[in-house]
Amino acid sequence: MVTRPEPGPDEPAVSDPANRTRLAWTRTALAFAVIGAAMLKNSPVAGAVVLILTVPIWGVARSTGRSKDARSSAAALRLVTATVVLVAVTALIVALTGSGPASLARLLHGA
Repeated sequence: MVTRPEPGPDEPAVSDPANRTRLAWTRTALAFAVIGAAMLKNSPVAGAVVLILTVPIWGVARSTGRSKDARSSAAALRLVTATVVLVAVTALIVALTGSGPASLARLLHGA
């Protein structure tokens, strides 16, 4: 049986749903930043778009789960929805207007 150490007073409890959500959004923002940086080599415009989209995603990560009242929950839901729609529409525009390589591996490695 594996026992986990208890989180310290300054560490968030990962079992809390709000903290898990915040960690998931942070992970998504980091993934966007890394992929955008890798894309800059072969497709500077698409890489810059992905890097720019990292900012609102990171903003959602910072604001998700901070307050418990209903008004802030509704505002957070609107922010999340707007961010997801912004990223999806931008990705659709880039996919439809850009001419890219046949595979993600070719895009990232320039092969």
